[in-house]
Amino acid sequence: MADQARALSWQFWSGLTFFLIVVAGTFVGIGWLYYTAMDAQEVPLKRLVVQGDLRYVTAADVRDALIAENGVPLGSFFSADVNELRAEVEAMPWVEKASVRKEWPDILKVFVVEQVPLAHWNANQRDDALLNQAGEVFYADKSGLEGGLPYLAGPDHAVAEAVKHYRQLNELLQLNGFSIAQLELSERFSVELALAQGTMLRLGREALLERIQRFIDVYPELEAHKDAPIDAIDLRYDTGVAVRWKEPNKNEKQES
Repeated sequence: MADQARALSWQFWSGLTFFLIVVAGTFVGIGWLYYTAMDAQEVPLKRLVVQGDLRYVTAADVRDALIAENGVPLGSFFSADVNELRAEVEAMPWVEKASVRKEWPDILKVFVVEQVPLAHWNANQRDDALLNQAGEVFYADKSGLEGGLPYLAGPDHAVAEAVKHYRQLNELLQLNGFSIAQLELSERFSVELALAQGTMLRLGREALLERIQRFIDVYPELEAHKDAPIDAIDLRYDTGVAVRWKEPNKNEKQES
């Protein structure tokens, strides 16, 4: 009986030991797999694919934005958080929004939607301030800007009003061969324009479209009225306009 009891005890303890070894080995294996998966050196994201209609952002710019402080370019396939990576890309000045996804085994794909500039904003205060097509202010390096953008200025709390006036007035002007180079909205919401053709228009605060139409109607007659170019037209009247012509260039007068 004693021998049988000892045999049963040995079997119990040996079975328990084997079970504990199996459990411990399982946890060790899970831990190894976890740290291997999280280790950027074991399952690294090696390739970056940047897509989108890009004018101001390059793939190198995106890679630079994603490089971690420890020098690991993109991280591990399993550990890299696409939401964090997207936030890093969207923090870039010329990026409006981005989407990021991983593709097995080692590809990180980033789709970028760039800011589309509408105009300069308060350039006399900050030379990097721009307005996008949604009428939102953003700040970016302007050295790569393509084409001439108009200059809009006004109170920071009245960005939406300045953009609305610009769109409405410029649409009507362009239909008649003019375009806005500058628009200034005063603290009292009075509007003043500088046309690309070189004429200043003072519109005031009311009936802006009607006053622009009045300018369009009278401009041919005004232009033919005097040899000197028109400097400014004040349209802040119920009827009629006040006109100032540019003084002849003295140098040109002497040469002629």
